[in-house]
Amino acid sequence: MTAERLKLSALDVSIVVPTFNEADNIRELLHRISAAVASAGLTAEVIFADDSTDHTCEVIEEAAGSSPLPVVLHHRAVATGGLGGAVVEGIARSTAPWIVVIDADLQHPPELVPELVARGRSTGAELVVASRYAAGGSRSGLAGGYRMLVSGASTIVTKSLFPRALRGLSDPMSGFFAIRREAVGRAATGEDGLQPLGYKILLELTVRCRPAGIAEVPYSFGERHAGESKSTVREGMRFLRHLVTLRTSDPRARVAVFGLIGLSGFVPNLALLWLLNGPGGMHYAPAEIIANQAGLLWNFVLVDSLLYRLRRGHHRRSVRLLTFAAVGNADLIARLPLAALIMAWGGLAPVPATAISMVVVFAGRFLLVDRWLYRRTRGRRNLVPAPVPAPVPAETPLPDPTGG
Repeated sequence: MTAERLKLSALDVSIVVPTFNEADNIRELLHRISAAVASAGLTAEVIFADDSTDHTCEVIEEAAGSSPLPVVLHHRAVATGGLGGAVVEGIARSTAPWIVVIDADLQHPPELVPELVARGRSTGAELVVASRYAAGGSRSGLAGGYRMLVSGASTIVTKSLFPRALRGLSDPMSGFFAIRREAVGRAATGEDGLQPLGYKILLELTVRCRPAGIAEVPYSFGERHAGESKSTVREGMRFLRHLVTLRTSDPRARVAVFGLIGLSGFVPNLALLWLLNGPGGMHYAPAEIIANQAGLLWNFVLVDSLLYRLRRGHHRRSVRLLTFAAVGNADLIARLPLAALIMAWGGLAPVPATAISMVVVFAGRFLLVDRWLYRRTRGRRNLVPAPVPAPVPAETPLPDPTGG
């Protein structure tokens, strides 16, 4: 660890700014951040976690030369995890006890940074969120009614999926917040750790870190200073996949989703059976066997791409598909004799015996898929190191103009 990084470890706040082609915003952003923290008497560093394909890195390097704050540039050759991944890698290079995440487009007012930290200190909350929906806040900077509708709907869906983790948080979609390093560290050492996907990193941190205490500061979401919005249909789909991943991190939720996916497989199964077994079609038995494969393929695609998206490293896709199909086809073969045994030994009628056999076979199928086919990968890379990380080759500490 360099002497410079040791010196920076005494800072009040590390400000992490994820950037993607934000060259026209950098100088104004740095100027306003510097003025805000100076007026509040805070010591700070600014960390740019950059995925840009334009000249944003060059602009950051030039702007850092006249900035009164230490500036660190981390350009990622591979944009793993999207904007959320950039934020996590920026946090990994921070040094202060408080970490503030802010966008580069100036829709988040930098003047609010000191207030976020001050609110956390005064209330003891580990997470302080700048909220558009708290009393006194506004989302007027969202471009058009469509984006307002999408933002509001996303907030409602998210809060309904995570009612306990997001209690007291009116704006879980916010990209502007302050969090204590200790809270982030809990996720880094937990069973699942941080697994960012897309640009809703606050949701990831809140659900996985479970910060002790949440406070909010209202703010008005401003208009973009320059550049283009990163909210796209692709990002929306990544957000939906992220919701599924977070919700199914709980084994009980995985069982429920696994069962719902299984039930949905009846749709392609019955549709294909109707086509094959119609007038002049094939016999019911071979038609049902073929139709069952359609249902299994449907189930596999949903299970593999949504439910176990992050646990696919143990087997090739072809192996996963064949194993899943074999387990699914064995379902009926196992269920019939099991129901017969239950009727013979337990004296039950066919309907309850069949129901019990279905539950037993479903449980066995889930355990085989969950614990073996998609078993948890051990030794996953930890994205958030110790409180004062050593520099890494991709990190560029830019010159301190004060000569300190």
